[in-house]
Order: sequence, then structure tokens, then C-alpha cells
Amino acid sequence: MKEITFENALKDLELIVKDLESGNIPLEEAITKYTDAMNLLKLCQEKLDHATKQVNKILGEDGKLEDFKLTDGEE
Repeated sequence: MKEITFENALKDLELIVKDLESGNIPLEEAITKYTDAMNLLKLCQEKLDHATKQVNKILGEDGKLEDFKLTDGEE
């Protein structure tokens, strides 16, 4: 199974929200769409968390990635 990208997950999430906001879908379908939306939301959050961790790393003098730390004592 192909991994869904953040952008595709966000696009799918937006479509589901639009459908749910319309109020023109049966209850059972709304519940299914809500469940799908929550799964997409979780996926997006995980991808954002991973991206944040990657951005907060820098390449050290030894060529290894390490956590970014401000030199003036602020974090």
C-alpha cells in the first residue's frame, strides 16, 4: 500500500469536512467520514511532528545530526 503524503491527506481531510458541513449526507455515511477524518488528522499530526523534529536538528561539526540548541541559553 502506498503511503499517503501530507498534502494528499490534508486535501482529503478538507473534502471530508466540506461534505460534513453540507449536512446533506446520511448519518451512517457521516459517521464513516468523521472516522476517516480523524484518521487523516492523526496522520497529518504525526507527519507534522516528524517534520518539526527534523527541522529542529542541525548538522554538527562531526557531520552528525544533533538537536538544535541556542547558544545564548534560550530554548
